[in-house]
Amino acid sequence: MTWKNYDAVAREGDLVQLLGRRHKSQFITLKAGAIFQTHRGEIMHDDIIGKPWGSRLSSHTGSPFFLMRPGLADLITEIKRNTQIIYPKDIGYIAMVMGIGPGIHVLEAGTGSGALTTAFAYLVGDTGKVISYEQREQMQNLARNNLRRVGLLDRVDLKLGDAVNGFEERGVDAVFYDLPNPHDYISQAKAALKLGGFLGMILPTTNQVNKVLPELLVNDFAFIEVCELMLRFYKPDWERLRPTDRMVAHTGYLVFARSVMERPEEG
Repeated sequence: MTWKNYDAVAREGDLVQLLGRRHKSQFITLKAGAIFQTHRGEIMHDDIIGKPWGSRLSSHTGSPFFLMRPGLADLITEIKRNTQIIYPKDIGYIAMVMGIGPGIHVLEAGTGSGALTTAFAYLVGDTGKVISYEQREQMQNLARNNLRRVGLLDRVDLKLGDAVNGFEERGVDAVFYDLPNPHDYISQAKAALKLGGFLGMILPTTNQVNKVLPELLVNDFAFIEVCELMLRFYKPDWERLRPTDRMVAHTGYLVFARSVMERPEEG
């Protein structure tokens, strides 16, 4: 049993989400005889197994929890990490723009903790494939464990390597870079992509975007877009509806382009 497939009730081996007060989440994999321990008390796994989703549970101290199937955004936000991750607000837009879906072959450079890798692996389905390059073995191992935990490792080829050396793959549908200097690797992406394929990247500063743009033109990429996304939550009080005190503002600049045979004329 994996995170991808659930019955109507929680089963041993399921990855589950326990939601407490103020939407605080805990993720556990159910195992008969095990105990979930928290500062708000203990819950026996045996008391969770067999319960319908959405059930209210109580720890031995009486603290309430709700039993939920984890959402993709929840898993990504709470992923074990050593570095900054790409957040769901950006991942959703990246996936839509680049057409990531069942059967797609997408190449990623800069696996990191595997947040974007996890989303891509979920979206490509059993007929697609994610190829993810990372030059730091420790980070690759962390991503491997994160993917294994959610049952998506079989959809991903994790490769240890530097983008500067290029990629073995040819004719992939999409390439995404989460690298500090993607302007140095545009020709490598071009070689891996099929004509018409998507190249995307996330960059923290405008200086990096400025370096990327001319390299895209030199390597025959067209239909270039640069954007950033802002996300504002509202307090769900119908009598006093207003924005929350904080918002998810700048997390990075997104750059997208299409591989073409030759650049269209300007104008």
